[in-house]
Amino acid sequence: MSTSNGFHSAPSLLRSAIANHKFIITAEVMPPKGGNPSHMIKMAQLLKGRVHGVNITDGSRAVLRMSSLASAVLLKQADVEPICQMACRDRNRIALQADLMGAHALGIHNVLALTGDPVKAGDHPKARSVFDLESVRLLRTIGQLNRGIDLNEKKLPDGPLNIFAGAAIDPQSPSWSGLQKRFERKVEAGAQFFQSQLISDFERLEKFMTQIAAQAQKPILAGIFLLKSAKNAAFLNRNVPGVHIPDDIINRLATAKEPLQEGIAIAAEQIKLAQSLCQGVHIMAIRREDLIPEILDRAGIGPVDKPKTSMETPQPLEFPVLQN
Repeated sequence: MSTSNGFHSAPSLLRSAIANHKFIITAEVMPPKGGNPSHMIKMAQLLKGRVHGVNITDGSRAVLRMSSLASAVLLKQADVEPICQMACRDRNRIALQADLMGAHALGIHNVLALTGDPVKAGDHPKARSVFDLESVRLLRTIGQLNRGIDLNEKKLPDGPLNIFAGAAIDPQSPSWSGLQKRFERKVEAGAQFFQSQLISDFERLEKFMTQIAAQAQKPILAGIFLLKSAKNAAFLNRNVPGVHIPDDIINRLATAKEPLQEGIAIAAEQIKLAQSLCQGVHIMAIRREDLIPEILDRAGIGPVDKPKTSMETPQPLEFPVLQN
């Protein structure tokens, strides 16, 4: 199909899979740090046919990289369905709305609404943060723009948007009540799917699914991280808040003859666990995105189906309630 401005908009793999209750597979690719996007495009093309969408990070960990929107357009031109991450840290409400309009016009319809990591965590610690909005208000903004109204409650004279909004969630958050409140607010604000942070405690994920997520009827994608070595796992434990890689996993990596292959096996095992608990996985294999097809093969997951529906907004989803 074509949008009103003439840009071609192919049927969405992600929307179709969600509407048809498929097990959702997404993966993450980092934008380049510079002007040459060839490596990013190469990594993303290796995922074509294996995932329903490829996330392009937006200043993850407050580290400078090419814009998520520009990178998403490049992936779309390479016939890979992008999920454009959009963080509130660096832009005010005018810029965020402008970028959402631009994304729609360029055929980028999947957007993951994020608050953004603190500037002090990144490579430009003296930069000024904005945080005019945060993720819940950004989700609400997307809903308004989809209805043809801006944040000033003014009608958009050149038509509404058609953005399919997702959100992040951390089932391992130490505050259970805070996690539930935040999740419910994001659902109420219009999130259509959720990608989780790195999951290392699958009992905690099961508790989240049964006690919090089950009634929302929105797909939850468990974050699966490719651990490359025991050193890599220890680094995550030290430096990423909320992450605790269990000792038995670290010991497996430390004693393995080929730690990377052991990491692939662990990721595949975790995907199989996730299949019994939630509606999808979001795979993060930083700088080794080329290994994601092998991880999926070892997890017994084949190529994804081609979309059978158009870019129409899916009807409310009904998922079976997971029992303890």
